[in-house]
Amino acid sequence: FGSLLGVYLIFQIVTGLFLAFHFSGDVMLSFFSVIHMTRDVDGGWLIRVLHSNGASMFFLFMYVHIGRGIYYGSYCMKKTWMSGVSIFLLSMITAFLGYVLPWGQMSFWAATVITNLLSAVPYVGVMLVEWVWGGYAVSNPTLTRFFAFHFIVPFVIVGFMVIHLVFLHETGSSNPLGIGGWDKVSLHPMFSVKDVVGVVISGFFLVFV
Repeated sequence: FGSLLGVYLIFQIVTGLFLAFHFSGDVMLSFFSVIHMTRDVDGGWLIRVLHSNGASMFFLFMYVHIGRGIYYGSYCMKKTWMSGVSIFLLSMITAFLGYVLPWGQMSFWAATVITNLLSAVPYVGVMLVEWVWGGYAVSNPTLTRFFAFHFIVPFVIVGFMVIHLVFLHETGSSNPLGIGGWDKVSLHPMFSVKDVVGVVISGFFLVFV
């Protein structure tokens, strides 16, 4: 499932770039820019749906990947595990930021409620909230910052994925058979074909289900 996560991350970045061409990070225009790209831009509705549902597929595979890691004791490889946890947390952050961008009622109140959680931090909580908001309420600076971070964080995740792979190659991945290094098989065609089949099947569900 790690290879599927890599494919879907790249897919999200590509579709997100196309959406960014027509998105306006302004509280007066963001909702209407989403409507515009959905109704007026050729194929815009398809890109938006693929980006939205692609995020759900990404998290589905991530939860399966984490569950598999817990079952097979991957947390024993501390550097690999912690880099994976960092990827998960960054993915949660960028998904929340993306949820806010359409600036509907759900988006606005999600931004208000979640950012207000920072006020629970002792001594500096209120200052943190105002810093995130860019003022004394959720407003235009908030949306601008959320759009900027939603654009940047996926590229940070790519960097963490590279680090994750480096640590993984240092220790070797966990496997249910407990096969040692002398019994390992080559990546191609044993695993590459399996990964391609996984991408095709998941892509079918993404598009048609």
